Amino acid sequence: MLFRQMEYLQAVVECGSFYAAAEKCHVSQSAISQQIKKLEDELGVQLLDRHNRTFSLTPAGEHFYCKSLIIRSDLEQLVRETKRLDTDDSYTLRLGCYKGYHGGEFSEAIAQFSEKYPKVNVQVIVGSHDDLYHAMENGTIDLALNDQRRAFSGAYHNLILPESRTFIEISARNPLSRLAQIEPEELKNTPCILVINADGRQEEQAYYTSIVGLHGDYRFADSLQEARLMIITGQGYMPVDVIGEQEWFDSAVKRIPLVRNGEPVTKTYCVFWKKDNSGYYIEEFSQMLKAEFQA
Repeated sequence: MLFRQMEYLQAVVECGSFYAAAEKCHVSQSAISQQIKKLEDELGVQLLDRHNRTFSLTPAGEHFYCKSLIIRSDLEQLVRETKRLDTDDSYTLRLGCYKGYHGGEFSEAIAQFSEKYPKVNVQVIVGSHDDLYHAMENGTIDLALNDQRRAFSGAYHNLILPESRTFIEISARNPLSRLAQIEPEELKNTPCILVINADGRQEEQAYYTSIVGLHGDYRFADSLQEARLMIITGQGYMPVDVIGEQEWFDSAVKRIPLVRNGEPVTKTYCVFWKKDNSGYYIEEFSQMLKAEFQA
């Protein structure tokens, strides 16, 4: 009965009158009035100040009304998700991953998710920071693993991950590969290789120049494989972001920590998804991904 009473109160507030609320709820005006009065009696507080044919919410009524809207939204989402769980094979989880991230956590989380929910289709796109931002805005992906360059928006859930460290990958034949760590100044005469499509090159180069401090020439690759071949053939170095301790086994390419004035260069990564598109599978995958990063 409480949910029905909440529904009636919401209808009265949204419609602006008991008569219009009764029409909307397909009940009599007296039924609306009686149920709201019964709700007030059960709560022991007055929710509405009645003035002849008008009314206003009391402070307690304002609080109850606002909270009831959240409860209604959560209930509607619960119903949608419950129905969706019965049709796993028709659901597609659309994920985005930043091209500059080279850890294994994302693929591990996908493997776990697919094992637990084999009927759910999983689609993955890999793109630049701006690619993923616009894909999220346009609704073409449900969740993105991206670096945090913009201010957080209240329209999104923002799950902050452990801080990443920036390394550079460089040919083992390059004299710089012997360094235990490397400053941006020491790289100014070596081209920087970025994995980015043609549309995003200007923005990505500007970020690494102004924020990371990598000055000099830039070269671009369409894929990680192409970038690694460019490194091996001595065409430059590539900045990569890594969270946690990871083994590196490629003898032809050295991975060296990037530092600025002796301090590690770090970056914040987050998992983003829209609040109005949140759902069971999105939240489940986000928690699996978070667990992988914390392992």
